[in-house]
Amino acid sequence: MKIKRYFPIIILTLLSFIPLINLFHQGLPITHDGQDHVARIANFYQNILEGNIIPRWAGNLNWGYGHPILMFLYPLPSYTASLFHLLGFSLIDSTKIVFGLAFLLSGLAMYLWIKNVLGIHAGIAGGILYMFAPYRFVDLYVRGAIGEHVAFIFPPLICYFIFKLSKKYSHMFVVGAGLSVAGLLLSHNAISIMFFPLIFLYAIYLAWKIKNKKYFIPHTSYLILLGLGLSAFFWLPAFFEGKYTLRDIVTANEYSSRFSEFKHFIFGEWSYGGSGQLSVQVGILHWLVVVLTIPSIFILRKKKSFIWIFSLTLFLVFWIALFLMTSQSKFVWDNITVLQKFQFPWRLLSIVVFVTAALGGVIINTIPKKLKTLGVICFVFFTLILSKDYWHANGYLYKGDSFFSGIYNGTTDTGESSPIWSVRFMEKRAKVNIEAIDGKATIREMGRKTTKHAYKVFVTDKTRFRENTLYFPGWSIIVDGKPVPIEFQDPNNRGLMTFYVPKGEHVVFASFGETKLRHFADIISLITIVSILGFLGFNELKNKV
Repeated sequence: MKIKRYFPIIILTLLSFIPLINLFHQGLPITHDGQDHVARIANFYQNILEGNIIPRWAGNLNWGYGHPILMFLYPLPSYTASLFHLLGFSLIDSTKIVFGLAFLLSGLAMYLWIKNVLGIHAGIAGGILYMFAPYRFVDLYVRGAIGEHVAFIFPPLICYFIFKLSKKYSHMFVVGAGLSVAGLLLSHNAISIMFFPLIFLYAIYLAWKIKNKKYFIPHTSYLILLGLGLSAFFWLPAFFEGKYTLRDIVTANEYSSRFSEFKHFIFGEWSYGGSGQLSVQVGILHWLVVVLTIPSIFILRKKKSFIWIFSLTLFLVFWIALFLMTSQSKFVWDNITVLQKFQFPWRLLSIVVFVTAALGGVIINTIPKKLKTLGVICFVFFTLILSKDYWHANGYLYKGDSFFSGIYNGTTDTGESSPIWSVRFMEKRAKVNIEAIDGKATIREMGRKTTKHAYKVFVTDKTRFRENTLYFPGWSIIVDGKPVPIEFQDPNNRGLMTFYVPKGEHVVFASFGETKLRHFADIISLITIVSILGFLGFNELKNKV
């Protein structure tokens, strides 16, 4: 009986391993961002080893001058990869494990949601379509977009918990949904913004459909607040301190040159190239699902099933997403600035993947019961046949952990996270970590960690020093226990920290810590965690009594 119950999960798990075979190959698949992600994870892991539970500063990036990219980089993939690295896996293998797990868990999450709404057969079809869409392999083997890849787990998981909550109240559903919202926010900034309107529409649909709205609407609000609170340590500083970076300058109007032609949604040559070359095809089977949705809507409406409204909404969302990826929608992007946060219009393929997977479940649900198993078998067969050419890496990178954990000659982004008073990229490594640039001094380095550099200096006269680390809010220079003024906007020193030290022998610390905003965000997340634990504990005690 148990085997029968878990049979769909076993099938989905086994099928998911087929396109992941290349991840078992030694080395890192060569992708646009894969190598840089490993370097980021290495810096993230080093922070954790040094006791920085919330890593914000990547000390070894940018030619060793450091970089605030961890402030703005979705941390969940890095936390997960760091856990596997702590367990003994190499940095590359830890990264590949995250990619593989995300692929599998996303399919299982879609199965869980659609199964509960439309049945087991529909759930299997939805899970298959969700995993095997062409864009999923673009993220996996072309772009190496670990954040987007992990983010695919959470939209169907949020929908599952909201759906369960619409049926009956359970504190576990509220907490589960809250954790899923936090997971989405911590997986990818832009994808979160992209999916929230869709999740909101689904919540409205469920609220309209059910009778007991009095508990559903407030509890839906609670779960959103839980998710925002849990992830506040990341998104609050990332949002409000982005003004100190080159983000808006580097990415300004970038969307205008990244639109796709409609014909490429139907078919395009598979390519490992960048934007404008990578495939944006929806998928042949996914297009078939969209076409079959039209008669399905009429059948469901005739049966007076509320699912027809659900299907129609998804159908419309599909076409809106396609429109927004074409140059004809430029006027929309020009006027709705939140869209510009997506950077690349073709990122909306994430919505297309989600929508077509759910619609695939609807199609299976509408066919006669005796044909459902055959329908699922056909989905599996044609999905595997039609996507088999996308499962391959474009070669492999062979590097040891030291390559990623040492000084890395890059910022690992296009410069958008660089401090606004700095240049986008440094050009070479500094000869020393600190130096006297005006005056004479003897310097001895006492210790160096990611967020704390210690020196002993012997100064013959008042001397100006340069700490060869980029300044970002949170850095301070402390001389003999007292903070001193920092100059970081000197154009001759490219955003680096300079300061004066008087004559004599002194102990100098360069220290990176939390700003008031970050402290506030950390406290919100901590209060939310304590509240959830207290809430669960209270309910458990209440149930026992």
